[in-house]
Amino acid sequence: MAAKMTNLPKYITMESVRQVLKMADLIPVIEKAMGDFSKGEEGGVVQPVRTVVPVKEHNGVLFVMPGYSTTSGALVTKLVTRFRDRDKTCVAGPRSTVCYFDHTNGDLKSIMDGEVITSMRTAAASAVATKYLASKESKILCILGAGEQAGSHYQALHQICNFQEVRVWSRTISRAQKFAAEYKSTVCETAEEAAKDADVIVTVTMSTKPILEHSWVKPGAHVNCVGACRPDWQELSSELMQKSVVYVDSREAAMKESGDVLISKAEVYAEIGDLVNGTKEASRDKTTVFKSLGMAVEDVVSAKLVYDKYVQQNGE
Repeated sequence: MAAKMTNLPKYITMESVRQVLKMADLIPVIEKAMGDFSKGEEGGVVQPVRTVVPVKEHNGVLFVMPGYSTTSGALVTKLVTRFRDRDKTCVAGPRSTVCYFDHTNGDLKSIMDGEVITSMRTAAASAVATKYLASKESKILCILGAGEQAGSHYQALHQICNFQEVRVWSRTISRAQKFAAEYKSTVCETAEEAAKDADVIVTVTMSTKPILEHSWVKPGAHVNCVGACRPDWQELSSELMQKSVVYVDSREAAMKESGDVLISKAEVYAEIGDLVNGTKEASRDKTTVFKSLGMAVEDVVSAKLVYDKYVQQNGE
């Protein structure tokens, strides 16, 4: 008789991830991970720049994002696919899966849905940047885009700032209206209208061309730029990038992957982890941009949090 298999990896569904992963728990975990990353070898993070596999005949791409955190004791690889629509004018939402390994022996412990993890850890990183860079008196939040990331950012940033007004804009007005019905916000007809006088602006679109101009952004505002994850894509105008103090999650990744940085030729001042570690200045009195590309270490610590909470709640 064949031996009974006892070490099959746990499959954690999207709904289960959503049940156990809470923003209030995640933000401080992401903050520590960003600080660890920026410490270099001392921080115990092993994270190569993501591998990009083009699928040209189908207008798609596969991203492979491995990472290891010695301080967290977690080893993870995330697989993400992103494909353009048939007319090639916009980008379909990403699909992702996270593989969580036992860091002591390499056993695959879990396969979990990565879409909620990606959305929440990305928003948590923006929350960390906002904590260090936005005015402490921030009252108006502008969200450009109305998809999953928009909702996650609404939730994450409300952990940081006490916003009195939230505005949302999307090229598809029905999506903005749906967002406003779920989250307390005002639908704007144009991106310019939404951005006017906003203290914190979030760009979470699938656009490959700039959707936010410098003249629309008030001096001293903070911008979290989350879309445009390829070298030839932009969400922010080159003028806005050049006239702002630019922070990134990973300098190495930004100089290889961020069209907002590369096309504008903007100078990157620091990583957010440098602010966490106190090694660089937070320019709260200036217009700031956090160019977020997402890092594997964010997936690593998020997946560990999910796995530990799932096992705890299910008595396994």
